[in-house]
Amino acid sequence: MEEHENKVEAVLFTTGKFTGLDEISKMTGISSIEKIKETLINLKKEYENRNCALEVVEQGEKWKLNIRKDYIYLTEGFLTSAELDRPTQETLAVIAYKNPAQQHEIVKIRGNKAYDHIHSLKELDFITSEPSGRSRLLKLTQKFYDYFDIVEDKLKERLKIENETKDQ
Repeated sequence: MEEHENKVEAVLFTTGKFTGLDEISKMTGISSIEKIKETLINLKKEYENRNCALEVVEQGEKWKLNIRKDYIYLTEGFLTSAELDRPTQETLAVIAYKNPAQQHEIVKIRGNKAYDHIHSLKELDFITSEPSGRSRLLKLTQKFYDYFDIVEDKLKERLKIENETKDQ
């Protein structure tokens, strides 16, 4: 059993995103979906008992190795310094709030620098852009949801709650 756990743990660590049972099965070479599920449940319990910074999280039929919320603040600086400066993050937040969003609306809200931000966000594959009349329609990609560990249909609810918290 330890060999199965090691294989599944390695896959979860490497993918860094929610991964389905079929995909885990293919990557580990473990053909039994029931064995994969059993292994994931055991790993989840093991991480809970370890009292460490990591946890195994289940979302529907998908699983992920994640940083516990108590320690996420330690990694927040990586995104800011490595990939997105603050203004670009703010532009992404507006796009996420309006998703899907017309590019001209984003530029109106964020100013002309938003064109540069949108270009960077497309290069990083956080958004897509497609023609829409005389503007472009901006949409969030699956990479955005995976990277920020957000469930697509819960995004607006989460943004609304965080915005209300800031207003208080």
